[in-house]
Amino acid sequence: MNEDQFSAMLVIIVPPIIEQITKNSNIDDDKAISHFYQSRLYKELSDEKSKLWHYGPMTLYTMYQDELLTGFYDYPEEA
Repeated sequence: MNEDQFSAMLVIIVPPIIEQITKNSNIDDDKAISHFYQSRLYKELSDEKSKLWHYGPMTLYTMYQDELLTGFYDYPEEA
């Protein structure tokens, strides 16, 4: 996947994650965006080689929540 394709993929994946954060955390969009972009998960997601973009937004949101609560997250098993 080239850089433009990967950037387009992030544009599709990130907004639903932010939406879940605002919906479930009772914080505004700006704070949700800031918190997510500062997370370890986003840092890893933004690296194409991590392949985290293979997971859906809800799985990534769950991983983000795990990071917030425990400081780490596990990669889900793929069926």
